[in-house]
Amino acid sequence: MPEAPRARSRTPRLNRKLHRIGALVSALPLLVVIASGIFLQLKKDWSWVQPPTRPGSTQELAISWDEIIEAARGVDRAGIRSWSDVDRLDVRPSQGMLKVRSRSRWEVQLDASTAEVLSVEYRRSDLIESIHDGSFFGDPAKRWVFLPAAFVLMGLWISGVYLWLLPHLVRRRRRA
Repeated sequence: MPEAPRARSRTPRLNRKLHRIGALVSALPLLVVIASGIFLQLKKDWSWVQPPTRPGSTQELAISWDEIIEAARGVDRAGIRSWSDVDRLDVRPSQGMLKVRSRSRWEVQLDASTAEVLSVEYRRSDLIESIHDGSFFGDPAKRWVFLPAAFVLMGLWISGVYLWLLPHLVRRRRRA
């Protein structure tokens, strides 16, 4: 007696449909993450994104807090008038320098022993990082657009691997 035909599973068809819908839903957030990620990968190679680090004269931190803020105040472009205008300080003892980053994204690099201004440039890497993680668009966008897009992307990866494996599994089953 001939064997009855097997009922075709709806899983692959549903998987392909969900895969296409997921790709559409996550396309724009994924484009933002990929494009900003490319800039971040090149930040050390492209001074437009992140200013190159200028070495100081010695590997010693010999300036005071007052000298740091005074040197930064002397740079009009940075817009630093007090410590409240400073976003962060990045001290590099091995390079004999420190970076004063203003809230307006200007970076002032100072010699750590003389307080001489080594460089003053606009720093875009922090802005690009905030675009990359979605925080630039606000917490609701970060939580309700970028985070779900990440889960959808993980689902796309899983379903894509399944769709790629499926023909191989079917051929193996037919041979057995």
